[in-house]
Amino acid sequence: MERFELHILGCGSALPTTLHFPSCQVLNLRDKLYMIDCGEGAQMQFRAMKLRFNRLNNLFISHLHGDHCFGLPGLLSTLGLLGRTGEFTIFAHPDAEKMFRPLLNYFCRELPYSVRFIAVNPDRSEQIFEDRTMRVYSIPLKHRIPTCGFLFEELPKSPHIIREMIDFYHIPVKQIASIKSGEPFVTDDGAVVPNHLLTRPATPPKRYAYCSDTAYYEKVLPIIHGVDLLYHEATFCEADLLRANETFHSSARQAATIAKLAEVRRLMLGHFSARYPDVALLLSEAQAIFPETLCAQERMVLPL
Repeated sequence: MERFELHILGCGSALPTTLHFPSCQVLNLRDKLYMIDCGEGAQMQFRAMKLRFNRLNNLFISHLHGDHCFGLPGLLSTLGLLGRTGEFTIFAHPDAEKMFRPLLNYFCRELPYSVRFIAVNPDRSEQIFEDRTMRVYSIPLKHRIPTCGFLFEELPKSPHIIREMIDFYHIPVKQIASIKSGEPFVTDDGAVVPNHLLTRPATPPKRYAYCSDTAYYEKVLPIIHGVDLLYHEATFCEADLLRANETFHSSARQAATIAKLAEVRRLMLGHFSARYPDVALLLSEAQAIFPETLCAQERMVLPL
C-alpha cells in the first residue's frame, strides 16, 4: 500500500512550554515530503523523527505569526549544511519574502541551493501547487492577520486492471496503458470489450485539510467537505471561549462542530494553549460533538 501519512513535529501555540513544540507538520506521500508551517525547532524535530531532509522540497506557511514561521532560518541553514542542491520552494503570504530574504542574505549567503518564495493570496481559495502526486489548495481563514489553511489532495489514480480479464482476452502489454485511461479493447475478430469489464475503479484519492489559526468560520465548509482527515486548531476549551473570540482562535467544541458540519472522516485537534497541561478536557469537549476526534502530539505518525 502506498504511503500517505502525517507526521506531527509540533502542536503547541505561541507561548513556549516544555510540553509542545510550535506548529509544524510533515505530510509524506510516496516518500515525498511536504512541510506545513515551520515553528521554532522544526529541524530538530525533523531529525528526531528520522525524516529525510533530501525528500523535502516544499514548505507551506499558513501565516506570519512567529510560532508558525520562526523555524524557517534554522531549517534553511540546516539544509545548506547538509549540502542540499536544487530549489526549495516556500508558499506563503506575499510579505514572507520581504521578511525572510534579508535574513537569508545575511546569515545564509552561501547556500548551495536556491530558495524561491511563491505568494499565496489568503483571501481566496485556489490551487497553488501541483506535482506528479499532489495538488494543494489554499483555504481562507479568519484570524488577526491574513491567514490561510491548506487542502492537500492526492491526484486521482488509474483504474485497477483485472488480471484475469487481461489473460482471458490475451491483451498485449502495450495496450494496458490505454485501457487504464478508459479505452475498450478490440479483439482480433473485431469484438469490443467494454472498459468496465476490464478494470475496477481506482481507490478514491486521499484528502487532508489543515486549518491553522482561525476563529469559528463556516466558510471553510465547502472546501473541506468530506476530507479523510481535518486538522483544526483548538486553542481553548469552552470555558475560555471569550478569550478565544478575543484572539480569533477556536475552542475544541467549535472545531468539532466544523468537522461535523463538513462531514469529515476524522478530526485532529492542535495548537493547544499553554494554559492546559493536559488536553484531555479539550478532547472530551470535541468528542461530545464529533466522536472521531483525536489530539495531536509531538512525534505522532498518523496514516491517512
